[in-house]
Amino acid sequence: MTLIEHLDQLQAAIAAAPAPDPGGGEAPPGVGEKVLTLLKWIAYLATAACVGGVLYTAAKMALSHRRGDDTNLSQLGWVFAACILIGSASAVVSALI
Repeated sequence: MTLIEHLDQLQAAIAAAPAPDPGGGEAPPGVGEKVLTLLKWIAYLATAACVGGVLYTAAKMALSHRRGDDTNLSQLGWVFAACILIGSASAVVSALI
């Protein structure tokens, strides 16, 4: 058998295998609400950190512009990227699971 034939057999075996089903999962009794409360607190703090990051970067940019330096624009891009990732965290994790 050639290497190509072995690869074809392997591909056929992989295609015939049933896909694993991770399921939706279920929280242990009495833990689900506590975990959701914790996640809500983390989401709130992350959102506050995003607002603080934008304010800090904007203030830094204003001071730098006054001195004639405009090098903080990339920092604002990173802050916006973090805001987008934090805002879409639930959708990203749902897509990956």
